[in-house]
Amino acid sequence: MKNIFKKESVENYVKADSHLVRSLHAKDLVALGIGAVIGTGIFILPGHEAALHAGPAVSIAFLIAALVSGMVGMAYAEFSSAMPVAGSAYSFGSVIYGEFVGWLLGWALILEYFLAVSAEATGFASYFNNNILAAIGVHVPKALQAGPMEGGVINLTAALIVLVVAVIILHGVDLSKRIENTAVVIKVAIIILFIVVGIFYIKSSNYVPFYPKQFHSSPWGLGGISTAAATVFFAFIGFDALAANSAETVDPGKNVVKGIIGTVIVAVILYVAFSFVLTGVVNYSKLNVDDPAAYALQVVGLSGWNKIITIGALIGIFTAMITMFFGGSRLVYALGRDGLLPKFMGKITKKHAVPTNAIIIATIVQTFFAGMVPLTELASLINAGTLLAFAFISFGIIPLRKRKDIVNEGFKMPWYPFLPILSGLLSVYFIIMLPNLTKISVTSWLILGVIFYFAYGLHHSKLQNNEQ
Repeated sequence: MKNIFKKESVENYVKADSHLVRSLHAKDLVALGIGAVIGTGIFILPGHEAALHAGPAVSIAFLIAALVSGMVGMAYAEFSSAMPVAGSAYSFGSVIYGEFVGWLLGWALILEYFLAVSAEATGFASYFNNNILAAIGVHVPKALQAGPMEGGVINLTAALIVLVVAVIILHGVDLSKRIENTAVVIKVAIIILFIVVGIFYIKSSNYVPFYPKQFHSSPWGLGGISTAAATVFFAFIGFDALAANSAETVDPGKNVVKGIIGTVIVAVILYVAFSFVLTGVVNYSKLNVDDPAAYALQVVGLSGWNKIITIGALIGIFTAMITMFFGGSRLVYALGRDGLLPKFMGKITKKHAVPTNAIIIATIVQTFFAGMVPLTELASLINAGTLLAFAFISFGIIPLRKRKDIVNEGFKMPWYPFLPILSGLLSVYFIIMLPNLTKISVTSWLILGVIFYFAYGLHHSKLQNNEQ
């Protein structure tokens, strides 16, 4: 038996990632972070979670999720400062816990990233088909609006938008950065517009009861709020995506934490305000739809505003796809770089300095899921892996601080060791609060990952074979 807990060195990762170009600054990371966090999580999930788990208290659930993610984000920032390499939680885990744990984190996050992009794509398709194409008299046949699980053949719009994003990602960091920086300003402005306009149509009666009794499950009657909070964590995988870009960031010791903190502040304000106004405009019981903001404005007769909000949602979801796609392809590259996945996935194409093969693999898988699987099924599967990575990264701050061979002159998580332990325990709590189907599905995926590691990864690992 080889040493499956053998630890990788930071120097090897830095050397392997030297072909990636450092061109991202703090403002670019904030744009990428907001690009990931302000997408399907805000434009679609508040409606579903209000109707199914929390009622108007969904705003409290999202506040809790954002604050916990902010704590974990600081742990990611410290790791990125100490190890400015690609691969985020996978690479960090391989250095701190050993290759096997790193692999499991990477394997879990591959599922998260791929399904997150696919979920964003199905959300995009819902807004586009229902509010843009329908408005100009174009009606997509049912067979092309949904996959086999919903009685159709393929969600064509969702599949096509994944391909469009893939083309952008293949052209490198600079094009992605320019699109993100422009689009983020537009979508934040439109969300603020919805909040400002919606305030005038709030009915206080819609807030009563604020936290309906049917959602008062255990523990302590907070089960509904906890489940709603756990369900939105996939949006905050954007922090992992920011860390995944550490190898392409200028002065990561300072800029990654600025990107994460900036993203947290914007996310807290927008998520809470958006969901609070949404549930005030329309009764929570009617919000179990894929385009709740547009629907809410339709209900109060603001059809013109409805189109503006739809454009904001499309831009928001599109930019979220770019960030998620970016992070997922870099993770596949990192696993290929280390031999745990086939080595051709770890190759960098010189023309645009991107991992082309990793991007192509990600495109194929994400297009399939976007075209074939419904949004609700995708969203329910995404969160467990994200929270698993959050827990390991939070607890990992403790052994990181004890490593004498890793020098960190940049950001360090405050209130050590209390804050890392608290954020780790909260991540574990929200894993427990996920629906049972989600936990079973992700456990099955992890078992498959263990089998793949022992059948392939262990024998081809550069670390195990002492390759540099």
